[in-house]
Amino acid sequence: MAIITETYNQSLERLPKTGQHITAHQTDDEIVVYQAYNHRIADFAVQNQYLGGDAFSYNRMSWIKPNFLWMMYRCGWAQKENQERVLALWLKKSDFESILQEAVFSSFKAEYYDSHEQWRADLEQKPVRLQWDPEHDPFGNKIERRAIQLGLKGKVLENFGRKQVTKIEDVTEFAKAQYTYLQSNPVETLQVPVENVFRTGNEDLNKRIGLTLDR
Repeated sequence: MAIITETYNQSLERLPKTGQHITAHQTDDEIVVYQAYNHRIADFAVQNQYLGGDAFSYNRMSWIKPNFLWMMYRCGWAQKENQERVLALWLKKSDFESILQEAVFSSFKAEYYDSHEQWRADLEQKPVRLQWDPEHDPFGNKIERRAIQLGLKGKVLENFGRKQVTKIEDVTEFAKAQYTYLQSNPVETLQVPVENVFRTGNEDLNKRIGLTLDR
């Protein structure tokens, strides 16, 4: 696994406790997002290094999550039906930023839009849905910090799945091993991917998507 890990306790010491932050595993120029799929979709993706095959549809919305523990909460540590395989998808930070440029909140937020009509117009035109959801600890309990998830559709999804992804890793066995470890060991020693706060170089974009900027 190319992803570097640390203990859960180490992550708690470094990451912000509150606010809306994109926390993700990163290199200097790449960022990791996660998706959980059934075996057919995952096998094709890992073998071919892009999203496709008979079981995958580009005609529906597909959600990506940069935060590992949020993904574990959503897929039940790879225990839920049709989410038995967890994939780490690497892409350039510049491409991730281009996806954020196309994002609109999935529900109306008065603090970001002058009117409901303005939001509705964006919703109809832009192909990416943005949600800020409570992050979760390894046991699935909500914490104060909020995590981003992005729903991609249309040309943005196809561009992401076929062109922008530079590497697809199957991290299912790592996820399952940590879930098993968690059952009988201190949560502080659980291994999780090293994640850091990500911000774009565009401050207007950072504000528009709701990032907390006072840290």
